[in-house]
Amino acid sequence: MKLQNARVLLTGGAGGIGSAIAEQLSQRGATLALIGRNELVLRSLAARLGDKGGSAHVVYANLLDPEARTQAVSQATELLGGVDLLINCAGMSSFQPFPEQSPELLENIIQLNLITPMLLTRQVLPQMLQRGGGQIVNIGSTFGSIGFAWFTAYSASKFGLRGFSEALRRELEGSGVKVTYIAPRAVKTALNSGAVYRMAEATRMNLDEPDWVARKIVTAIEADAKDLHLGAPEKYFSRLNGFLPRLIDAGLRRQNKLMGQFTGS
Repeated sequence: MKLQNARVLLTGGAGGIGSAIAEQLSQRGATLALIGRNELVLRSLAARLGDKGGSAHVVYANLLDPEARTQAVSQATELLGGVDLLINCAGMSSFQPFPEQSPELLENIIQLNLITPMLLTRQVLPQMLQRGGGQIVNIGSTFGSIGFAWFTAYSASKFGLRGFSEALRRELEGSGVKVTYIAPRAVKTALNSGAVYRMAEATRMNLDEPDWVARKIVTAIEADAKDLHLGAPEKYFSRLNGFLPRLIDAGLRRQNKLMGQFTGS
């Protein structure tokens, strides 16, 4: 996709990856609508982009609220004059034993990470199909290809997002609307708790910088990539898990035990 003058609806702009994506898109001449509930952070981001010659609108909404979400997309579409590119970047995680996760938390993780991207896509897709062009970008995770202990709900939501992206891509073939699924490995953002960082250090888990991840994401968007898995060796383990999952079971057994020591910290 050519990003010059592209009209972009971005969720998760208040986060580390999302704000870095916004910076990259703005540098390429895209006009943004940032949807989220952290209005102060989003307005600060929009002002920063404006100071550099970019253009960004802020639409305040809690994406877990159905009515607010629907109204926010309508408002963003009106402000932009249409949506050429939807980037579903908003998300939440939890690093806990599964029995300790409350029903409300489980529902919120699945809602924000999977159902919300599906509903946002459903809302903007008709206009894209009518124009015969557009792009949906879903930001997933390595944990959407390898189910990680202690990240059970998060992994489940990202597995679902990967499946949704794949199925929708096949459904839209020939329509002019592209679907891109991007799976970063662990990233240094505020989404991670202190326990996650302590666990990552103990297990020597790779952690990427948001700016590097954002550059890879935007490059993939420009190339109309179908999917992109970031980071070696994780992207190779993801493929291996697809046809030899029991081998990955054995490889993760020791790490799982070590990770479990940090879930209560």
